[in-house]
Amino acid sequence: MANPDEEQPQTQQHTEDYLFKIVLIGDSAVGKSNLLARFARDEFHANSKSTIGVEFQTQKMEINRKEVKAQIWDTAGQERFRAVTSAYYRGAVGALLVYDISRRLTFDSVGRWLNELHTHSDMNVVTILVGNKSDLKEDREVTTAEGKALAEAQGLFFIETSALDSSNVNAAFQTVVKEIYHILSRKVMQSQELKVKDPDWMGDGKTVVLQAEDEKKQETEAKSKKGGCCSS
Repeated sequence: MANPDEEQPQTQQHTEDYLFKIVLIGDSAVGKSNLLARFARDEFHANSKSTIGVEFQTQKMEINRKEVKAQIWDTAGQERFRAVTSAYYRGAVGALLVYDISRRLTFDSVGRWLNELHTHSDMNVVTILVGNKSDLKEDREVTTAEGKALAEAQGLFFIETSALDSSNVNAAFQTVVKEIYHILSRKVMQSQELKVKDPDWMGDGKTVVLQAEDEKKQETEAKSKKGGCCSS
């Protein structure tokens, strides 16, 4: 058996850490905490109460032989009091906006959550609209077509999930992380091209946070994949 310590230097040569902050938003009891528990720990708690005290989970993914860490923040119950603060959104480059397919009121709140997200964070935050609890087929109040239509209108990714049976949970988080990584990769390539064209340019090509002053082109590209890219 090979010695892991001997293989470590080779692994490090091909691995570079990226840390992306992703926020979970949406009305209370739509299943945000269970989505995170299923993704990060493959757990589901049928009788879970509103989150108190849990701030975030970190999950590692590998994309193009790079190690990417997704730091996923839960609202810790603040959404019950509409007290989600700007600090919660600060530095976020991705968001899962969750509603419950069996409760139309949570779907009707999507616009308010989008406004809050855009007020407190970069307009270029990669966002996926998540219709959770897709296992509740008999209790459905929001159709898949309605979810897709809203996502298309707002330039969002869209997917339906079930934290109970794990349906599409990994895909929802991975869609956001991969899109952030691809946007970042394009930015790094552009920075390197600029450096070649202009040797006096002082950038280092390693920015990992998408800045608010990004070119409109980036926003257009992120939104060009709008609608049901990953819909069930």
